Amino acid sequence: MPIITSIKPQNSQRRVNIYLDGKFGFGLDLENFMKLRLKVEQELSEEEVKKIVKEGEFQIVYDKILRFGSLRPRSEKEYRDWLRKHKVHLSLHEELFNRLKRLDFLNDNKFATWWVEQRLQFKSKSKRELIQELKFKGISKDIIEEVLSETQPNELDMAKKLMEKNKYKWERLDNYSARKKMFEYLARRGFDWDIVRKVVGEIIDQ
Repeated sequence: MPIITSIKPQNSQRRVNIYLDGKFGFGLDLENFMKLRLKVEQELSEEEVKKIVKEGEFQIVYDKILRFGSLRPRSEKEYRDWLRKHKVHLSLHEELFNRLKRLDFLNDNKFATWWVEQRLQFKSKSKRELIQELKFKGISKDIIEEVLSETQPNELDMAKKLMEKNKYKWERLDNYSARKKMFEYLARRGFDWDIVRKVVGEIIDQ
């Protein structure tokens, strides 16, 4: 059975971190810490640890993760990263995810759709960039393909919007230098060669 090897106050001074067998075990508010009379060298069963964590931590963590999820849609990976960052005990993860799913907070398909719509509207992202970003957010290949097939981003329009927004960068350059810079810019943004050539060609002709 795990043994409490250290008890350290958190920065807030209203909570403590409990270390089991030399490793971080769980955080606990002072009220529950005093009530349970936990002390160094105390032995706890796995069931006791789970019970302490669930009773003392669940509502606090649940309220925080709801605030995190309320700011904008989140992917499952973002929630898992949040739990890991805040050192939330594994015994709470399943119930937290179940509640998030019931509230429709945890839905990678819905998140991916929102993400693509936002990035197209405000950032004029290429399809390649969108795929990379969604992969980074932990979205599966199947969901990415499904969302992009439904959204069908118009990369030609996206590239034109980007060039219009950034044309001031090349206005004072000669045609050769401007063409080169524009080609490089759109290529870095993940647009296909045919789209880059067409958009840059139209701008130079103008």
